[in-house]
Amino acid sequence: MTEAPLLDVENLWVKFHTRTGIVDAVRGISFTLGRERLGIVGESGSGKSMTGRAVLRLIHPPGQVTADKLQVHGEDVMTMPDARMRQLRGGRVSMVMQDPKFSLNPVMPVGQQLIEALRAHEKVSKAEARKRALDMLDEVAIRDPARVMDLYPHEVSGGMGQRIMIAMMLLPNPEILIADEPTSALDVSVQLQVLDIMDKLVKDRGMGLMFISHDLNLVAKFCDRIAVMYAGRIVETCKASELRNAQHPYTLGLLNSVPDLEHPRDRLEVLKRDPAWREAASVSART
Repeated sequence: MTEAPLLDVENLWVKFHTRTGIVDAVRGISFTLGRERLGIVGESGSGKSMTGRAVLRLIHPPGQVTADKLQVHGEDVMTMPDARMRQLRGGRVSMVMQDPKFSLNPVMPVGQQLIEALRAHEKVSKAEARKRALDMLDEVAIRDPARVMDLYPHEVSGGMGQRIMIAMMLLPNPEILIADEPTSALDVSVQLQVLDIMDKLVKDRGMGLMFISHDLNLVAKFCDRIAVMYAGRIVETCKASELRNAQHPYTLGLLNSVPDLEHPRDRLEVLKRDPAWREAASVSART
């Protein structure tokens, strides 16, 4: 018997009502997420982050979210009462934002923020919450967690700040983790550390991971499936191992614009802004 998806999205739209008209940030996308690593890749403005925020109902006016189906483990997110949504958000579904420096409260010690994040979703004592926070910091490979608990966000590095955010989001044991470009501001060695931590946590906990990134090669190596977004639409989905067999011209353009050190080219391909791509039908998933 096939397990039901953790996240099921059909015909999701995100619109913004502006003075000059309606802007469609996400345009009728559909996808599912199981206990796997799903990579969402595309250029800036393609709708990747908006998709993640829409799942958690974090789009505020003048933004408007509609969908034929938006379910987390069978629960309808679109009609969910606000009180239940607060339990879901950060509880069963967590989101790691792109820059930890803007996600952490600058006037509160790291430990206090971790403890509050856990106690917001579970009825535990401060002592128990502190113990679990220390254990989680150790699980995300932070040395001397007791010392880090007393630090303020400006006292930690970018890589440590990102790991602290991952620890905070994982404390309530979510079933789904949405990671919005969690490695984009990190150097290569720290990127690998963060990816190893996320990979281990997904495997050990059986979570579903939605990994949002600009880096097509990184997503191809790290994720199980890939969804390529362009102009608010998912134009192609495939297994990561089958990315080289892509069919959509935008995906091919992304692949051909990546430098190849083993077979250098005189010129890299330039992506042409073909308006026809925006209206092209999505390539059927090959999974």
